[in-house]
This record gives sequence, structure tokens and C-alpha cells, in this order.
Amino acid sequence: MAANLGLMIHADRNQLLGEMNALGQSAVAAPKPSLDEPPAAHSFGQAMVAAVRDVDQQNRLASEKMTEVDSGQSDDLVGAMLMSQEASLSFSMLMQVRNKVVGAVDELIKMQL
Repeated sequence: MAANLGLMIHADRNQLLGEMNALGQSAVAAPKPSLDEPPAAHSFGQAMVAAVRDVDQQNRLASEKMTEVDSGQSDDLVGAMLMSQEASLSFSMLMQVRNKVVGAVDELIKMQL
């Protein structure tokens, strides 16, 4: 049993090393952005919209998972609870970011007066 486990660990290690080497070679082969080209511009608004969509998607998935558990289609109560807590934490974090942005905008408005 121990020898079999050792062989499995060795095989997994070799697989991981091979994948790391492949990633390293693809990173070297990837074209480097030139200094003359500006990076792709993403606005803060676009980032916030993407964050809201991600949080909404997490909330929907957690709700679906809880519905499956409630209806008896799934018995993964722990997974459903974890997804629900993760969605709740993501929403709380998004609200904290929103509060900080609103506070910063208020400060900017006060500075202009």
C-alpha cells in the first residue's frame, strides 16, 4: 500500500513538473507588450459592473444550490452552505467598496467648494 501510494505521489509530482515547464515555456514564447503601446484601458465603471455581475452570479448559483438541497435533488448541504456564505461575503465586500467610493466622491465634492 505504501509503495503504491509512493508511486502515485511520484507520478503526480512528475505531472505537475511537466505542466509547470509547459507554462514556463508558453510564458517565454508569449509576446511582450511594447512600451510604445498603452495598455488596454478599462474604466472604473466597467470594473464595478463586472464585480456586480460576478456577485450576482455567485448569489444565483448559491440560491440554485440551496433550492436543489431543499427539493431533495441534492444532498450536498455543506457545499450549499459554503456557496451561500461565499456569496454573502462577496456581497458584503462589494458594499464596502461602494461605501468607500461614495465617501471618496463626497470628499471630492467638499474639496471643490
